[in-house]
Amino acid sequence: MIENAKQRWANCLEYIKANVSASQYDTWFASLSFVKYLPDSNTLFLLAPNSLVRDYIEENYVGLLHKVLVHFYGKGIRLNYCEAKRVEDANMDAQEESSLHKHPQSSTAPFKTYLDRTRTFDNFVSGQSNHLPFTVAKSMTEDNRSTLFNPFFVFGPSGCGKTHLINAIGLQMLAESPMKRILYVSARIFQVQYVEATLKNTRNDFIHFYQSIDVLIIDDVQEWMTSVKTQEVFFHIFDHLLRNGKRIILASDRPPVDLKGMIDRLLTRLKCGLLAEIEKPDPQLCRDILRFKAAESSISIPNDVIDYIANVAGDSVRNLEGIINSMKAHLLVRGAEIDLSLARSLVKAIVRTEPKGSSLESIVNCVCTHFNVSHTDIAGKCRRQNLVQARQVSMYLASKLTPLSKSQIGRRIADRDHTTVLHSCAKVEAMMKEDAVFAEMVRKMEKELAF
Repeated sequence: MIENAKQRWANCLEYIKANVSASQYDTWFASLSFVKYLPDSNTLFLLAPNSLVRDYIEENYVGLLHKVLVHFYGKGIRLNYCEAKRVEDANMDAQEESSLHKHPQSSTAPFKTYLDRTRTFDNFVSGQSNHLPFTVAKSMTEDNRSTLFNPFFVFGPSGCGKTHLINAIGLQMLAESPMKRILYVSARIFQVQYVEATLKNTRNDFIHFYQSIDVLIIDDVQEWMTSVKTQEVFFHIFDHLLRNGKRIILASDRPPVDLKGMIDRLLTRLKCGLLAEIEKPDPQLCRDILRFKAAESSISIPNDVIDYIANVAGDSVRNLEGIINSMKAHLLVRGAEIDLSLARSLVKAIVRTEPKGSSLESIVNCVCTHFNVSHTDIAGKCRRQNLVQARQVSMYLASKLTPLSKSQIGRRIADRDHTTVLHSCAKVEAMMKEDAVFAEMVRKMEKELAF
């Protein structure tokens, strides 16, 4: 019964993930944990990391949350929150939780790492755009005692796998050395904790806690650019850890040189290790990621859908994951068939796109590439067979993919009238019925232009 209720909450998270942005999900929902479900009172208990998360969800997502809870738990579902202790409190012995400043944690107490156990090396798909940081990350975990590449500073655009990679490093190091104090924390949470410690006059305890960490992993350090006091306190923690041979792993959406507002002495420290860039995934890596995620989710995606998504949403791994999660939700809730139509509707909701096929220029460019001819050839009067075919296919595709009239198409492509366009369309359609290779080529061009 408990496992069934817990699985229903996992289904809720899948649905929520498909209906909010990746950043919204990661910030507000990913940290919610199932505690228990009481069927007699139809009450679900969730663990929230702090009151900030709980209150924000209640104020901004109550409608979405109510809808999904009713769907998976039924009408009359009640929701209660349990609030988690602060990171430093959670690492104290239970008998000493009211006195944060006494001891960070006894060596025998369980240490909460806050690592995401779903983000491992095993499910990190590597390719040309992330080869260097992935290779370095793997080598770091092969010898836990080495401080080579310390600090390790990985940077790149949002949604390209930085958080996944640094989590994978932490998890692998933890597997190799279970007694090590390994902590993952976002820059925003670090800053909130520091402000709380300052207000409660426990600043020294905050510093001592972080100085006790063996492997400190901090995500999104660009969020400190306007907070000099946070930078100052982190500098002292950083300096202590580095001098004592502890490991520091940092992630940012930009390289240190572009962290405007960072104090000079901290910037110098950030640059003293290894800087590794994760670039936007190339189309082949996007296809590999989509196939891996689809297999992981036990869903089948046709190759034409994979090609479409890779070409349209390939700027971000997070976009690809969001689309896969949306497809999974559609299968789960509606039993929808995965095809290009569904893919286009999901991509439209997640990615801002401009269809390439909306202009005559893009159509003629595509045809020129496939037929190995020039714009001048298509616009000219030459009657060689390959040029005639290229001209006819251009008019056929323009008729299908643009709102232009036949007269406009004829005049703008080759200074012909509408009857030439009508003839070209009829000729291409007839050839597609007779010649499978030609038909496949035209369909391929149409798909490319639709992307």
